[in-house]
Amino acid sequence: MEAKFTFVDLFAGIGGFRMALQRCSGECLGFSEIDKNAIATYENNFIDSVFEWNLGDITRVGKLQSQVDMLVGGVPCQSWSVAGKKLGFDDPRGKLWHDAIRLVEINRPKVFIFENVKGLADPRNKRNLLLIVSELEKAGYSVAKPQLLNSYDFGLPQNRERIFIVGFRNDVKLKVPFSYPKPMGTTPRLYSFLDGVKKSEFKKSKVDPKVLFDGKIPFSRNKFQKSDELNDFFIFCDTRNGHSTIHSWDLIETSEKEKNIGMTFLKNRRKKIYGNKDGNPMSFDDLKRLIPDLTHSDLTGLVEKKIIRIVGDKFDLVNSKNSSGINGIYRIFLPDSNIFSTLTATGTRDHVATETVTGENPKEFKSLFIKNIYNAGKYRMLTPSEAGLLQGFVGFKPHPSASVAMKQFGNAVSVNVVENLMLSVLKTGIFEK
Repeated sequence: MEAKFTFVDLFAGIGGFRMALQRCSGECLGFSEIDKNAIATYENNFIDSVFEWNLGDITRVGKLQSQVDMLVGGVPCQSWSVAGKKLGFDDPRGKLWHDAIRLVEINRPKVFIFENVKGLADPRNKRNLLLIVSELEKAGYSVAKPQLLNSYDFGLPQNRERIFIVGFRNDVKLKVPFSYPKPMGTTPRLYSFLDGVKKSEFKKSKVDPKVLFDGKIPFSRNKFQKSDELNDFFIFCDTRNGHSTIHSWDLIETSEKEKNIGMTFLKNRRKKIYGNKDGNPMSFDDLKRLIPDLTHSDLTGLVEKKIIRIVGDKFDLVNSKNSSGINGIYRIFLPDSNIFSTLTATGTRDHVATETVTGENPKEFKSLFIKNIYNAGKYRMLTPSEAGLLQGFVGFKPHPSASVAMKQFGNAVSVNVVENLMLSVLKTGIFEK
């Protein structure tokens, strides 16, 4: 198939941009990457020509050997990460934006697409985002308003938001104005991406929201939690509660009184009366006021069961952080789920169930999950190949090291998102004669 356009793949990683653009009949003239493992994976999947430029370190790249239609890349993102320290341009990785802008100025492609973590769209980074856009505009480009796109909206059951910045050279005429791609509307279920996991025969029934949320629908629900259906995942967490939340006192033999003590910690430890932190240790007297028949031996028993711990002269939950999970597990997603958590380079405590369960009500649902999935060991981590599929890497050869492969897929851009974005660029007619 004749190429419609040429591009150079900056900050190439393992080739998410390349796979997407080649699907759209683009021809890659060269790539820039310095990580040895990423280069090995990239070359194993894409390089079949000795004539392709391996540009190496982007800080040393200048004028390219010939004119190129597009520059694309996911500028290293940790500097802006919501989960990171938000160092931005004060971090050496943040300064790589200067190199991306410099290459746009020198090589003057017709169009560019840059990708970054959603943290760059955070209001606290507004000044930096405006600076990036301003510098690209000074280089002679019309920059579309940066937009967050979620992999979930483009055929991948993964909650992965990333910001995209698209710019067109001012002297290039567009036949149709550019607009970002719209969500596809439907997302396949997780089981379609998992080896050896079949579609279940269970059908979800509607549940009264008053039953589902114990009388009050919380404001903190995310968009993947419906107000009238059981969740497609379970969260292992001692500091929050919900109809699909599993607590440590649910997983081992505990009395009703011990369960009540655990829930008392959960419901009260964030109150300012016990301290200024978002979760504070509580004394025996604090707990005694809430549980009149409490004894010291009750707390000693929970310490021995590793549900609570001693903190000075007070007590707190052993699993006192929201995302730390329990026994190495934070979430288990059921096969029928149309969502999985964001894949990251640092790994995840999230698992997938190899079978599904359902129930007539939250109590039965939770009980059957613990019995038939958790206690039966019918759950596991994603494999590298499955992680690749959740990122849109179909027919891809992962790095032979599982840990390296998982890190690489966690760093990668979702292929489906870039492909749909590129189709929107092509609709402008920018490459038509």
